[in-house]
Amino acid sequence: MFAISNLISAVAMVISWVLTLYMYVLIARSILSWVNPDPSNPVVKFLYSVTEPLLYPIRKRVPYLGGLDLSPLLLILAILFLQVFVVQTLQDIAFSLTSSTGGGGGYGL
Repeated sequence: MFAISNLISAVAMVISWVLTLYMYVLIARSILSWVNPDPSNPVVKFLYSVTEPLLYPIRKRVPYLGGLDLSPLLLILAILFLQVFVVQTLQDIAFSLTSSTGGGGGYGL
């Protein structure tokens, strides 16, 4: 059972890293939108291609606020929610599987 517990814990860690990395990419894209970068730049193309699929549906549903785009902020809040809810839930499941088998995950302690 400890192998399943470790697998779930590793999946939770990877999800957390991916969500954190995506949040940094989203912040970089938001900062770039303030300076109006060259759209043919490969870094700008990458940032837009990675973030636009999730920002566009949010932009369609959020009312227009006179040039203020709240979609990155809402997506960051969703990412933080997923980190707290999904990742912590997976870690709790992994911990409960470890403690229910009496393993504890220690090294002979």
